[in-house]
Amino acid sequence: MQYKLCDDTWDEKEINAIQRVIISNHFSMSDEVKQYEIAFAKKVGIKYAIMVNSGSSANLLAISALVYSGKLQRGDEILVPAVSWSTTYFPLYQMGLRLRFVDIDRYTLNIDVQKVEKAITSSTRMLFAVNLLGNPNDFDKLQDICTNHNILLAEDNCESLGAVYKEKQCGTIGLFGTYSTFYSHHLCTMEGGMVVTDNEELYHYMLAIRAHGWTRNLPKNSSIYLKSEDVFYESYNFILPGFNLRPLEMEGALGSEQLKKMDKIISIRRKNAAYFLERIREINNIFPQTEIENSSWFGFSLVLDGKFVGKRDLVVNKLSSVGVEVRPIVAGNFTRNKAVKYMDYTVFGMLDDADFIHKNGFFVGNHSRQDFDGIDYFINCLMSILKTV
Repeated sequence: MQYKLCDDTWDEKEINAIQRVIISNHFSMSDEVKQYEIAFAKKVGIKYAIMVNSGSSANLLAISALVYSGKLQRGDEILVPAVSWSTTYFPLYQMGLRLRFVDIDRYTLNIDVQKVEKAITSSTRMLFAVNLLGNPNDFDKLQDICTNHNILLAEDNCESLGAVYKEKQCGTIGLFGTYSTFYSHHLCTMEGGMVVTDNEELYHYMLAIRAHGWTRNLPKNSSIYLKSEDVFYESYNFILPGFNLRPLEMEGALGSEQLKKMDKIISIRRKNAAYFLERIREINNIFPQTEIENSSWFGFSLVLDGKFVGKRDLVVNKLSSVGVEVRPIVAGNFTRNKAVKYMDYTVFGMLDDADFIHKNGFFVGNHSRQDFDGIDYFINCLMSILKTV
């Protein structure tokens, strides 16, 4: 038996969607993408959604729009949690911003709310909150801090589609939110990502930046550029140093079908999580992620504690040998990665909890289908292994 990181959410509907695009003979970004964007925005309850080719690109697009719109200036300081995926951080550096790493809470795995306010300096202009592995942040406290210090709040929600904080979809709480629909995520469009916002100006900046920085995709009444009636001229008219982050029509068509399954997928993931939490309580000296409000449970993280501290690598190797796919908790303490030597950053205080999960944490997958048998297999294997270490 095996316990895999993820499962397949496709059926004949997704295959038919791909076939529909093939028959149309139109593969670059067009109506399928637009229809998915409209449906996605409606589903999460926000005005604007813009699809891109990955969650990583979603972060790059949103951060670029903040800089080009003047909402952030190069050199501004951005607070980030010390644990996240690499492309939470890279777009900040790539757009000339300075990162300030703040420790996490080892139980929720999200930024330590108690340390956020103390980490703010005169240069701080934004908090980039990450909802890690499906788990919302404590947004009441974060919003109060940001309001009191007049700094922006944004969300990297790439791992957390379907997470809900006080009846509001995560990703829609900050100025913008980003999502990923890579294969292993809640919805799968092969590669793909989304940025959402209620801010029309940011939306227009992103429409231009996504496609080379040209004006072609802007509405005629855009507040960031008044388009002429000359279609020939506006087809190749560049106003921003943009990128090519466009998705494919196939990915848009897949997204429309996947979105119809979202509620069922999230519901099943939560049922799997409830069963997992029940089973993991049978094991001492190990703790799972503490849920804030309603997580969408991207995966199941575990942190070794007590007598098992320092034995993570041994446990992980033994789990892998019995067919359990295991990964680090995202990138662990990101300041331990060599890539930071290229970045402009500071660290607030000590990153003790980030270091603790870096050395003692791992996660396994959650699935879109009820998988109590798989969870039983994993838990039973883990119990047997821990008796030997």
